[in-house]
Amino acid sequence: MHYEKNNSLELFFCYNKFMMDNRKIIGGSGEDIAAEYLEEKGYKIINRNLKVRYGEIDILAEDNDMIVLVEVKTKTIFKQGTPEEMVDYFKKKKLLLLSRAICQQYPDRTVRIDVVAVDLTEIHPKINHIINAIEGK
Repeated sequence: MHYEKNNSLELFFCYNKFMMDNRKIIGGSGEDIAAEYLEEKGYKIINRNLKVRYGEIDILAEDNDMIVLVEVKTKTIFKQGTPEEMVDYFKKKKLLLLSRAICQQYPDRTVRIDVVAVDLTEIHPKINHIINAIEGK
């Protein structure tokens, strides 16, 4: 009996590690797709997965004279909502904190927050780019 419990616990941890690794792979794929999309639209990618005091910025880009903080949301199934719906109240608050940190690094530039939603539920990815998705001070 003790062996079965340990075995179940090992399976639980292996499953969780697999799910976390899978989420990282899916998220990374979505970020790659989003970066390529933004570059095609004329954005200059400054940095990716930029760690700042309050968290991590998926993509930091330049759109003409504006600095753009890009949050990428990728979904392979819509069981828990669309990618756009994953940017909830708490995520918006965090993005506003991140944008303040970026404002300090680029004091002479306007900073904007965009969301790029990547839908991988079909063979070809669908992209929804929400410009100035989150406003606030």
